[in-house]
Amino acid sequence: MTQVPNIETFYRVFRDVSKTIHSSARVQEVLNLVTKKTTESLGAKGALLRILNLETHQMEVSASYGLSDRYLSKGHVSKEKIITDLCRLNNAIIIEDILSDSRIQYPREAWPEGIRMMLDLPLTLENNVVGILRLFFAEKRQFANEELNFLISIAEQSVLAIDKARLIEEKQAQYDNLAIQTEKHSALGRMAAGIAHEINNPLAGILLYSSNLIKKVPKDGILREGLEVIMNETVRCKSIIQELLEFSRDREPKKALSNINRIIEKALSILENEFRLRHIRVEKHLADEMDSIYLDENQIEQVFINLMLNAVQAIEDQGEVIIRSALESERNRLRVTIADSGCGIPSEHLDKIFEPFFSTKPKGTGLGLAVSFGIIQNHGGRIRVSSQLGKGSCFTVDFPLFPEGNRQANDR
Repeated sequence: MTQVPNIETFYRVFRDVSKTIHSSARVQEVLNLVTKKTTESLGAKGALLRILNLETHQMEVSASYGLSDRYLSKGHVSKEKIITDLCRLNNAIIIEDILSDSRIQYPREAWPEGIRMMLDLPLTLENNVVGILRLFFAEKRQFANEELNFLISIAEQSVLAIDKARLIEEKQAQYDNLAIQTEKHSALGRMAAGIAHEINNPLAGILLYSSNLIKKVPKDGILREGLEVIMNETVRCKSIIQELLEFSRDREPKKALSNINRIIEKALSILENEFRLRHIRVEKHLADEMDSIYLDENQIEQVFINLMLNAVQAIEDQGEVIIRSALESERNRLRVTIADSGCGIPSEHLDKIFEPFFSTKPKGTGLGLAVSFGIIQNHGGRIRVSSQLGKGSCFTVDFPLFPEGNRQANDR
């Protein structure tokens, strides 16, 4: 028997589902509405919406309406036949023989429920089946084209809800990971500060006594050589401790209107001898007209010196470092890039280099880039890296032209 479709009812249901998808942050609310409204509008016994679990490859129940707990407790759908047919046909599938059709996973449980016919609708996203909307009927019937078109449209809306759910989950996972990393960095900072203060005083004592002793020993001899090693290694340890303290402080930047080109030039002048001794050619492409922006000049200079030193250390013998600055007004940003022709960074390390204590250098502390990352972040900016083994690396630093904290100051 073919029922006369109620177009007005279909329209209202479609409107309600679409409205809920775009207004609700709770995807479960949308899926519950889909199963309820499709059941009521088609006079069905119930509806079940299953979503494909990407890890287990099973169709798991996500929403239902009108079905008993006994039937729902049967669990997931894992039959390949169901998923294969949906992929192959990509259309509504009417199942009239529920007792012998291979697509019915629990026929003996369906019959006592009063189910005599089922209708499967694929939920597809980019030609991949991500779920099934199954409707259950108490008697066999035929469907008008309007009814099937309505169901297909509802299925498409359901896919939007599923896609939204996965996007929300992905963003939530990223947020959770960021929160964990932030807490780890905070804990490391507190720990680093404690360790640094405890170790700094003994190191100062070792350096003081070594300096006094070296004045009293002959200029040539094993004893003097040993003391020089002690002094050099102690100085290196104090340098590491200083980096630990810088990392742990996370000082609030003292911003003032600054010219980024002037900061770059100052950093280059400090490292001029380093470049010359290593036979490294420096190529500058600094924008002629550069807006002044609010920066802590000392902190940004520290970042540029660190990036340039990394470039120097990546070049074994001879090479070039290219430094560019550019004003991108249409994107509300100022960009600085520091590229080198050095050894490059392995791809598996690229997502770790800004983590504290991660270093590929034999004597590296892994704190320089972590501190730089924090400084740029405190300026509302962004730092990232691209690299190819054997061809070099390029660090890109973006600063906002009008950070939120400075908008009012600029508008006065």
